[in-house]
Amino acid sequence: MATPQNETAEAEVPDPQEIAKTYAEVAERASHLLTDFLQRQACKGIEPPEDELGVAHAFLDMTSKLLANPYRLAQAQMNLVWDYFSLWQNSMQRLWGLNPPPVAEPPRGDKRFKDESWQDHFLFDFIKQSYLIAARHVHDTVAGIDNLDPDVRKKVNFFTRQYVDALAPSNFVLTNPEVFRETMRTRGQNLIKGFNNLLRDIEDGDGQLRIRMTDTEAFELGRNVATTPGKVIFQNDMMQLLQYSPSTAKVAARPLLIIPPWINKFYILDLREKNSFIKWVVDQGHSVFVISWINPDSRHADKGFDNYLSEGVLTALDVVLEQTGAKDLNAIGYCLGGTLLGCALAWMAAKRDKRVASATFLTSLLDFSIPGELGVFIDEEQVQSLEKKMAERGYLEGSDMAVTFNMLRSNDLIWSFVVNNYLLGKDPFPFDLLYWNSDSTRLPARMHSFYLRKMYMENALCKPGEIELCGVKIDLSKIKIPAYFISTIEDHIAPWKSTYKGSLCLSGPVRFVLGGSGHIAGIVNPPVANKYGFWVQTDADARPETPEAWQQTATQHQGSWWVDWQAWVHEQGGGAEVAARDPSAGKHAAIEDAPGSYVKARFDKSVR
Repeated sequence: MATPQNETAEAEVPDPQEIAKTYAEVAERASHLLTDFLQRQACKGIEPPEDELGVAHAFLDMTSKLLANPYRLAQAQMNLVWDYFSLWQNSMQRLWGLNPPPVAEPPRGDKRFKDESWQDHFLFDFIKQSYLIAARHVHDTVAGIDNLDPDVRKKVNFFTRQYVDALAPSNFVLTNPEVFRETMRTRGQNLIKGFNNLLRDIEDGDGQLRIRMTDTEAFELGRNVATTPGKVIFQNDMMQLLQYSPSTAKVAARPLLIIPPWINKFYILDLREKNSFIKWVVDQGHSVFVISWINPDSRHADKGFDNYLSEGVLTALDVVLEQTGAKDLNAIGYCLGGTLLGCALAWMAAKRDKRVASATFLTSLLDFSIPGELGVFIDEEQVQSLEKKMAERGYLEGSDMAVTFNMLRSNDLIWSFVVNNYLLGKDPFPFDLLYWNSDSTRLPARMHSFYLRKMYMENALCKPGEIELCGVKIDLSKIKIPAYFISTIEDHIAPWKSTYKGSLCLSGPVRFVLGGSGHIAGIVNPPVANKYGFWVQTDADARPETPEAWQQTATQHQGSWWVDWQAWVHEQGGGAEVAARDPSAGKHAAIEDAPGSYVKARFDKSVR
């Protein structure tokens, strides 16, 4: 078979010394990994794998329902045959020099088929369309099965998509034109280098495949990521509190406390100067404080959600007001940090504590009734299995959580790197966002079990009195301070329709804003980028009962939600200014420079 492009170009002859070096590295790594694997199996014995996710049971149920309706199955098969017949006709017309419209096209933005040969070369176009036809019919057949339990349907649909994505022709050497060209050009050296990369990633994962998404050596916290200057002014067993250095002569009298999630690290809001939300709000004249959570280990096994409340948010609140002399502050919570902020505000409302003047929720769930595809991983069987694992270690390994999130966008976060790293034999590109994404955090066993059961499985947070934290029954309806909700339309972790329902739990004035893009890109969206835009209600006080009704009456605006938020928080009475606050001159002495030591703790190796 001829190469689809540059057919007459002479293949480059690889350097023999480079070939020998690569083979030696592959042989050494493979030998080491095989020996280590055999030793482990000899020590612990080989046991059959458990179906921890309940996938086998779900597909057995699906199969029985599918076979119960042979007419529909036969109809699906005939539709598939007809589409393939249309593809053959289309392909013959192309051979005759015609240009018929394709039978099947990938969705807009599908990066798997961006190489021109997928469209221009007859064979690869045929392979692509064959796959897309098959994928569509598999999805349609599974989705159309009657009388399937809703939870089973979600699980079957999700894992069917994982299976179909894995079988994409872009994931194989002979059916990916770019990989095929590279294999011919290097005479297979890309595959040898790719195998070396594969062995390296297995080594880094201590026997499990941990795909390297970026060059982690290219970044250093405090040097080229998380660079906004500041000081750590407080720390305890749960967190460090950072205060950032002002960049304006005057600052808002009311300080700003940011509560990030502890599923990830806080510097997603401080990647680089040009896209740092923290740097931007400092430049707007805010006295900014950020919690940097501990990356827990077995010592934190018994830390629960109430510890994150008392030793985290409530302690940080005390320290910020002591440091600044202010009577109250504005608070921001991101993702799980927003969920905790909601709990803190309800706790404070019960105590008649009015030290938080306004609250901002960044893609935060308070109502978990629409968990999105994350719900596929949360049921009694899976949570019990997870609790068993966590009991052995005292925590959930960060890499386990990372795999779950990556599966939600497998083509972008798994298969694209399989092609680049293992088939093309390339090293991953240095990318700050993916560096942050690979910097996994652990989760304490007690906290995570509580979070999964109370929030996701029982949806208890939005039910008054169903959750008790630090001796107080939580009631979100007691929260009456102004609140700003920013969610994103493509969020696969905190679906916006669920975050909207959560906003209805509060009793105070709420401004709900819907941004473009997803959970990360839609939030880290600086004004200079002028991307995505956002939707808001023309009547700021309008609160339709359903997210669909809200969407029908919302209007789109250009630019970043950051500017809209700044105008909103200024309207909440935060216009008074004081002299800039030096983090080295407050009541709490500086401990070390930002970003601090807690955020630098990495656990890239799994514990055996």
